[in-house]
Amino acid sequence: MAKIMIVEDEQAITLLIKYNLEKAGYETVCVNHGGKVISEIEKTSPSLILLDWMLPEISGLELCKIIRNSPEINNIPIIMLTAKGQEEDKIAGLSAGADDYVTKPFSVPELLARIQTNLRRVSNTSSPTPKVYTFNDIVLKPNEKKVYRGEEYIQLAPTEFRILQLLMSKPRQVFSRDDLLKEVWGNSIYVETRTVDVHIRRLRKALNEFGANYIRTIRSTGYSIDDK
Repeated sequence: MAKIMIVEDEQAITLLIKYNLEKAGYETVCVNHGGKVISEIEKTSPSLILLDWMLPEISGLELCKIIRNSPEINNIPIIMLTAKGQEEDKIAGLSAGADDYVTKPFSVPELLARIQTNLRRVSNTSSPTPKVYTFNDIVLKPNEKKVYRGEEYIQLAPTEFRILQLLMSKPRQVFSRDDLLKEVWGNSIYVETRTVDVHIRRLRKALNEFGANYIRTIRSTGYSIDDK
């Protein structure tokens, strides 16, 4: 049974989500204050976090960044919940480390579908495989969910990890945005093509901190990992 953490300070919304998640067979943990989130994650080990943007003391956006910079918990999928529906707000949420974004007011079936999709992605990448992917000084270990550049450990969110694994599985092959959407997100009707670009930027930023840029943008086509 997957455990979903609901981080939301509006009680009515919390109760609505909690009721529908438990009806769908999930276990739930509810947190209504930003300052309590990290300790609750460490205590309860949720499978996925529904994170409201506007919270007392510390915002969901800042919490998302903290989670992604914490090696012990940075592999937990995060779906941002917010009334901020502008494109720049979505990009800010994704850039902070969210794997997905749901705008209030939302439909319960859509929220459940997004939760299932994100949990399925984690389950698929958790399948035992002995293969270790390498490209020049980059090493990706699927079983350990770890990426190294030389001796440096690279912290990646789950979505960036899946993108990098796909690119490294076929070096120098160009993947279109549609290819990446299909392979990384599945056939989700809720994910926009622009989302791919945001995650690529995050992946590139993390890798480039310790070496040259190998994530290539092929104009009007897509992306590849290449050293030429």
